[in-house]
Amino acid sequence: MNKLLSLVLALAGLSSACGQKVSPVNTSNAASASTTNATELVTLGGGCFWCVEAIYQRIHGVKSVASGYAGGKTANPTYQEVCTGLTGHAEVIQIEFDPAQVSLADILSVFWLAHDPTTLNRQGADTGTQYRSVIFYRNDAQKQVAEKSKQSAAPHFKDPIVTQIVPLTKFFKAEDYHQSYFNNNPNQGYCTFVIRPKLEKVLKKLSQGSEGKH
Repeated sequence: MNKLLSLVLALAGLSSACGQKVSPVNTSNAASASTTNATELVTLGGGCFWCVEAIYQRIHGVKSVASGYAGGKTANPTYQEVCTGLTGHAEVIQIEFDPAQVSLADILSVFWLAHDPTTLNRQGADTGTQYRSVIFYRNDAQKQVAEKSKQSAAPHFKDPIVTQIVPLTKFFKAEDYHQSYFNNNPNQGYCTFVIRPKLEKVLKKLSQGSEGKH
């Protein structure tokens, strides 16, 4: 994964991640409802959306990231409803990226580092179907890239990958206070003890390249 080093723009300021507020790479924190001609959208679930949002905000070529919900049966769900696990939604991020700067394949390479895709409906202490590992594709081309990426990632994990690859039906943007959560709340307990260490770990792996077993 050495080629992913070029994707990360925040490495020079990594030490700031251990201090106070970490400035995002991108100034826009919410993906638009539609893309421009130069951008593409992909929707990913990898546990708590605060964690994966913080990581992708620091990837070169990512224009914006929005936290939200997808994959359930309830329209316009609230955070409280999703947390019950009864709506069927997963916590996800919608990434708008420029494929001329970063490919979907590279976006997904980061995805495998950003969470543990071998734990079913769980990331660390966060448990429930809302924390499932999932790639929501928008077309057949994205589906093919996702399936190939999953196949390529599998040998680098000791346990089988349980990530779902399913079509996106609807993305619902989460409440405003969830957007850019880590950047806006760096000293909140979850940010300090869960997100920051994960962010540092992923950025370190990207800077060094990582092909070993996870």
